[in-house]
Amino acid sequence: MSRAIRIGAQIAPQHATHPQLRDAVRRAEDLGVDLIMGWDHFFPLTGDPEGAHFEAFTVLAAMAEQTSRVEFGPLVSAVPFRNPDLVADMARTIDHISARDGVGRFILGLGAGWNERDFAEYGYPFGTVGSRLAALETAVPRIRERLTKLTPPPTRRIPILIGGAGERRTLRVVAEHADIWHAFGDVETLAHKTAVLEQHCRDVGRDPAAIERSTGTSVRGLGAGDPETAERFLELGFTTFVVAISAPEWDDTSLRALLRWRASHL
Repeated sequence: MSRAIRIGAQIAPQHATHPQLRDAVRRAEDLGVDLIMGWDHFFPLTGDPEGAHFEAFTVLAAMAEQTSRVEFGPLVSAVPFRNPDLVADMARTIDHISARDGVGRFILGLGAGWNERDFAEYGYPFGTVGSRLAALETAVPRIRERLTKLTPPPTRRIPILIGGAGERRTLRVVAEHADIWHAFGDVETLAHKTAVLEQHCRDVGRDPAAIERSTGTSVRGLGAGDPETAERFLELGFTTFVVAISAPEWDDTSLRALLRWRASHL
């Protein structure tokens, strides 16, 4: 399956007022990005840990009204925070809010969660890596099932993005359920993870090419977002690149470089 290159911005909902976040979203869409992603945390991940921060899904609902072209969603939503059936209903609702010409633009990003402070301060059991992965394994099929029962139904089959690269369990869930896989790492690491994912796909009888592969950068310094490295990822089948930007700098230098690189491939 041949895919077009897609460039996205992850706009961190931290250290900014909502009007500032809204302006950052507007600038990103005007630049020509294909995706604008948020995240699902309750406190800043960089800078002042007590700084300004907003909740994921309410910001995304506002983004649904504000934007007109881009796809968008959380990168990623921690499944232990919410009942899976409720998540499906929230996703369906935002899908409808975002619809233009009858077709929604929401992407439902899901993950197991990792930031212990989020869990502790909001009263969610942190458990173990294993228990959080078990929650992911059970949540994704429940979400898919609930999406088929809602009235009105989603405007389209809402794409599910799964973030993570755990070889035994996370990549198995990706193989079984994901439309998009997002992971951080260098080229060599993700080449290995890709091979593991492809084996899981063979095990469950799924074509690996059916899963869009996504990588990029995070505000915590993970990943790579320069055109030279993106070219190498492209050879591995990665076609989506998401660059993190955050207040107060709102540095979009890497994002602009990737957009120029994409243009060179058109």
